[in-house]
Amino acid sequence: MQEKILVVDDEKPIADILQYNLEEEGFRVLVAYDGEEAMRIAFAERPDLILLDIMLPYIDGFSLCRQIRNKLDVPIIMLTAKETEVDKVLGLELGADDYITKPFSMRELLARVKAMLRRVKMQEKPPILLTCGELTLDLARVECKKGGKVVDLTYREFNLLAFLLNHAGFVFSREKLLQEVWGYDYFGDERTVDVTVRRLREKIEDDPGNPAYLCTKRGTGYYLRRQS
Repeated sequence: MQEKILVVDDEKPIADILQYNLEEEGFRVLVAYDGEEAMRIAFAERPDLILLDIMLPYIDGFSLCRQIRNKLDVPIIMLTAKETEVDKVLGLELGADDYITKPFSMRELLARVKAMLRRVKMQEKPPILLTCGELTLDLARVECKKGGKVVDLTYREFNLLAFLLNHAGFVFSREKLLQEVWGYDYFGDERTVDVTVRRLREKIEDDPGNPAYLCTKRGTGYYLRRQS
């Protein structure tokens, strides 16, 4: 089945270029030029991935990301002309899986899109359960539970937790996590990992300030503590 990608950008020349290149790669492309149109298409068509600009008419990209994330479990890559760290962090905090700063190379963007979609396909397997203490991850259903209760994770948070759980006890640097979990040679900064870890701790830890599961090895990286 042809994968659907929703491109959301109010700059028509950019949207046209994205549409052309994505269609050349075999994707079905849906296009929206403002936030309201994007939300309508996203909920009606349920795309496999969304490329979302921040500066949009009617509903800005940050607000749209939050509203989509509340209802759909779809990978979101934010497109932004803003380069400040606070903008990047805000997008990740609201549930975006990745961001890319304009101007960007089409090769880089296509690499990120394909890598993210490959990660989604990897979940389409027979049921596999990973457990650690009260945590249970169902890789087939892409579902996390703690103490039997569902924990709402984004696509990226789930993949990060699954990777660390699969390698419980081993410490990974931020750079290594970017390569293994984000799935490509990352072009951004390692702050992405820190933000995702912090969000994940807030969801799975009883005390995020004193984590029992997702721990930091000072000066080295992160690891998932083995549970007896």
